[in-house]
Amino acid sequence: MAKFLLVGSYGPEALAAATNQGFEGRVKYIEELAESLGMTIETAYFAYGDDDIVLIGDGTSEAALAFSLAVNSSGAVAATITPLITAAEMDAAAAKVPNYQPPQ
Repeated sequence: MAKFLLVGSYGPEALAAATNQGFEGRVKYIEELAESLGMTIETAYFAYGDDDIVLIGDGTSEAALAFSLAVNSSGAVAATITPLITAAEMDAAAAKVPNYQPPQ
């Protein structure tokens, strides 16, 4: 399985609802949603600034995409998902880099 960085920004109404629900309750719901897709949430943090919630998840690309579609289609949260790559994976990819000649 792959690791993903999931970052979200709540709209004003969603933030108010999360405040009323309780943030620990919100994390529990997110973990359950992820589990329904075969993903796990390894860690969850709330933040202030551009992003309101930051998660590290583990799962397939398809599960991460389904998670993103579910969250973003709600219109309440703007979420981005970034695949995370280990140093070993970067080294393996670097070992396969072909010679490339740009257009001249």
